[in-house]
Amino acid sequence: MNTEMIAKTEVFLKDTFAASSYLQANPTDRDYRLEHSYRVANIAKAIAEAEGFDVTNAVIAGLLHDIAYCEEMETREDRLNHGRRSAAIARPFLESIGLSVDAVNEICYGIAIHVDDEADFQWERTPSCETVGDADNIDRFDVYRIYETLEYLKFSEMSLDDKREKVTSTIDRLTKYKEMKLGTATAKNLWIQRLDYYIGFYEKLKAQLDSSSVIL
Repeated sequence: MNTEMIAKTEVFLKDTFAASSYLQANPTDRDYRLEHSYRVANIAKAIAEAEGFDVTNAVIAGLLHDIAYCEEMETREDRLNHGRRSAAIARPFLESIGLSVDAVNEICYGIAIHVDDEADFQWERTPSCETVGDADNIDRFDVYRIYETLEYLKFSEMSLDDKREKVTSTIDRLTKYKEMKLGTATAKNLWIQRLDYYIGFYEKLKAQLDSSSVIL
């Protein structure tokens, strides 16, 4: 792993976010996006190491996959396009640090397709390219996200029946997510591990709710 290139990428990411007027006005978004980028980079690193991919490329792609959030996302189209926009922002930087043309295209393609599977330039879709999107999806099911989701839903303010309904539908949805195709066996295993943790949590929560109004 080229630690010098990765260190330069970290500086570029942090400097870009620090210079963003939007993120200056929204420090919570800035902090979340930076922390998320590091987590995705670490997940991508683990996948790359297990699968024999270029680890440097995977880490760099993970760090820069959401760099377009330095710009305000005003519409749904903006959010759908942020992978391609992130790749466009990243490309001049990647070219400046001495990466090969193929490495730049590989990283940018992975970043570009990580939202909606579409890029705005031609390149081969490889399992290593898919690692960025896989790592991004895996991070969506980290431990802290359970808390964030329940807070967002105002779960504590729901009626008991509404809580039961929400938990049951969540378990059903998470179970279906297990069928999702990922680019590598390593990513799939990490995905299933995260989902099983989530399902286990919600099953325990459901059991507690079921015992909250009757003697079982």
